[in-house]
Amino acid sequence: MSERMSPEELIRYISESPKRTIAKFYVKTKDPEGLARELEERVEDAKVFTGTDHVVAVGEHDDILEVLNTRDDVKYYHKELDHRNRAVPLADYGKFEDVRIEPGAIIRDKVELGKGVVVMMGAVINIGARIGDGTMVDMNAVVGSRAEIGKNVHVGAGAVIAGVLEPPSAKPVVIEDNVVIGANAVILEGVRVGEGSVVAAGAVVTEDVPPGKVVAGVPARVVKDVDEKTEAKTQIVDALRKL
Repeated sequence: MSERMSPEELIRYISESPKRTIAKFYVKTKDPEGLARELEERVEDAKVFTGTDHVVAVGEHDDILEVLNTRDDVKYYHKELDHRNRAVPLADYGKFEDVRIEPGAIIRDKVELGKGVVVMMGAVINIGARIGDGTMVDMNAVVGSRAEIGKNVHVGAGAVIAGVLEPPSAKPVVIEDNVVIGANAVILEGVRVGEGSVVAAGAVVTEDVPPGKVVAGVPARVVKDVDEKTEAKTQIVDALRKL
């Protein structure tokens, strides 16, 4: 993985990013060519596609709306809008060639995913997070800003890996290799979970976990060493990570 961005760099990136509200408009019009020309002239970075009696336009919401509201040829329109004043765009999923991202996952820009990573439906991975090879982020799990997750980790459904951007001095969560985190577990900021450990479902981890331990409870406490029985119950399945 490349060198991680510092908290100050991430904060500067967010604060200096233009706040955009990008919408998609489907417009029924008597003059698609004329409307397309005006949109391209008046809306910065607009993407416009024309048909015989319609236009599809993607661009800044307020600017497109201003054009549509001043034209007599527009019969009606439908718009798709799922954010407002967005500071950080979603990642370009196309750049993740060796990973599996299921529909409904949300991955923001400045996230790093290793080879064979699987991100399931509804999972959220925030800016600055880094995830190692072969790790699975299960359904509706949240990986917070600047969290660092190692290789061959399973983050269970609904689990929360806390993020840290403020205060900038706060330490991020670090999950070492071959860790299994149960469903709905919570790992609080600054915690390091040692290699090969298991976090039980529903546990709230407030302190570092040594390697090779099983922790459970609220707050989580070490309940035993990882043994053969535990390994059998928490086995990582390579076949689920193959493309």
